[in-house]
Amino acid sequence: MPRVAERIAAGLPLRIVALGSSSTAGAGASAPDRAYPARLAHYLGQRMPGVALTVLNKGINGETDDQTVERIGTDVLAQKADLLIWQVGANTVLREGDFAVSEASVRRGVEQARAAGLDVVLMDLQYAPKMLEKTRAGDMLTQISHLANEEHVGLFRRFAVMRDLVQTQRMGVADLIGPDGVHQTDAGYDCVARTLAGGIEDALRPANADARGAAPAR
Repeated sequence: MPRVAERIAAGLPLRIVALGSSSTAGAGASAPDRAYPARLAHYLGQRMPGVALTVLNKGINGETDDQTVERIGTDVLAQKADLLIWQVGANTVLREGDFAVSEASVRRGVEQARAAGLDVVLMDLQYAPKMLEKTRAGDMLTQISHLANEEHVGLFRRFAVMRDLVQTQRMGVADLIGPDGVHQTDAGYDCVARTLAGGIEDALRPANADARGAAPAR
């Protein structure tokens, strides 16, 4: 994340846009400040106390990627964002939509954001009962991973993070996902935000070390 690293090194404010559908907007959370973007701001603030940071929640319930991409100009670029975190693919899987349309839309949005100089992180599917019922959920995870690799952007593997919590019995599915079988609970959003904040800090650690004149982390 070169742009984020440069702004932090220069002591400049950092603006993050969380883009996506209902699991970005915070469906299932008890209050707006329990959605993952608000919790991400909290955890990044703890990890980067000297940085003036803003996390904007630009999630809209029910959107698919071909709808969300049309908001890149107004909800990302016009907000003077430095980092775009884009939650993708979920509604295409749940509605058994067109994977090719999803891929083309995300690719177009990523390229638009990168052309404007933004850093980009894609967020994949939530590990949820209704998602697991869909036979092509694995295909979408693969598609998102390949796209992130081909476009040279970050990937937050939300599905794997949540699955690991369940499989290691640190949390149950009911702790992470609400009764609708799709949307995360307060605890689920908090876990995602905390893990994502740690991933962002880890990604920046070598750049931060270089900025201080220290040897890069190995």
